[in-house]
Amino acid sequence: MTDLHTTPETNPESGWPIIGDDGRARPPWAAADPLLREYYDTEWGMPVTDEQGMFERVCLEGFQVGLSWRLILQKREALRAAFHGFDPEEVAGMSIEHLLGDASLIRNRRKLEAAVKNAQATLNLREQGTHLGEFVWSYQPANTPVPRTMAEVPTRSAESEQLAKDLKKRGFTFVGPVTMYALMESTGIIDTNLVGTWRRGASGVWA
Repeated sequence: MTDLHTTPETNPESGWPIIGDDGRARPPWAAADPLLREYYDTEWGMPVTDEQGMFERVCLEGFQVGLSWRLILQKREALRAAFHGFDPEEVAGMSIEHLLGDASLIRNRRKLEAAVKNAQATLNLREQGTHLGEFVWSYQPANTPVPRTMAEVPTRSAESEQLAKDLKKRGFTFVGPVTMYALMESTGIIDTNLVGTWRRGASGVWA
């Protein structure tokens, strides 16, 4: 007898993995929209360990607060251009006033200012003998979730709560525990790919 509770489905509202037209199972959020599907297939959940890469992800997760991730992906290249490829040394000395009228960006003053403040905090981490990538990865848990449905995917953890608290102490902003959990998911620190999806274990961190 087929166990429907472990078999990918075709209903995106189910919360279970969805089989695409290529025969690959993906989570519902990445099953239909081409932009999200490409992001899931090629980038989401793969390890990001370098300083600049992690700084970009911290900024993007901050910009996403209250918005859709699809919107952030749509504006990603414009954000990269505006923030010098997310080079923290370049961003740390920026003024954001000229960005407030740019419709290609996320025109939220607090979020734009957060990118500059977080760049400055990133540079300060260097003075403490570490860099942002190493710092974030030091909160990797001993185990990763094993969700079967989207309902089983956590939105925060003890590690993301501690990471958020410690980043805030070091001057970072827009780094709440839910946002930091999403960061840990997207950079491979945890693997919340649904069981049965083709990217489960793809990072090699938890294989």
